[in-house]
Amino acid sequence: MALSDVAGRASAEKFVSVSSRERILLAAKRLFARNGYENTSTVAIARDAGTSESQLMKHFGSKQGLLAAILDRGWAAIIQRVQALPGEPRLADRLLAMLEAIMVEMEHDPELKELMMLEAHRVRKDSRDVVTSRGYRQFAELFDALLSEMRSQEQIRPDVNPEAVRAALIGIVESLLRDQVIARRSDLRASYSFDDVQHLLHVLVSALAGKASVPVKFANG
Repeated sequence: MALSDVAGRASAEKFVSVSSRERILLAAKRLFARNGYENTSTVAIARDAGTSESQLMKHFGSKQGLLAAILDRGWAAIIQRVQALPGEPRLADRLLAMLEAIMVEMEHDPELKELMMLEAHRVRKDSRDVVTSRGYRQFAELFDALLSEMRSQEQIRPDVNPEAVRAALIGIVESLLRDQVIARRSDLRASYSFDDVQHLLHVLVSALAGKASVPVKFANG
């Protein structure tokens, strides 16, 4: 037996040893990112995952439920990054670190970046509702709590709505990342780097806080 065949069999056996739920999540993320949500069938996902469509439905209920589970996992990873950060003494630095956690997770998981930027808030053809990820809501609650603390300590302007601030700042990060995704598929120009985005966020958060803030060195690794 050729060495490549042995390696291939070992890889296949390792894949099969993973739970069917996990294989479905990995296959769906890969296929959704590559082909788009609408163009990916549950049959194709189950086949790629080496399981049955009935197993997919058992675990996730529907294709939309499967996408929601992938997005929830992505936001959970972002929240975990935030919670693992050393306590920043300045609230503005903590705010900046939360925004950077989104960027870092997207850099580490390009498939998740594709899905979050292109599929997360799209209205589906089988529903007029926009399904908001539970994970995103949890992240937003953490963000709102920090903004409320900043406001109570007069560290942000009193004439701005904290929920509007949250939507604006997260929206800026998402827009910057989305243009990077779109630029890879079109002639849109988005020739800015991770460091460029980090610097821009530092400028915006510093302006919001009304004073200079020491940049947080968030390891992109």
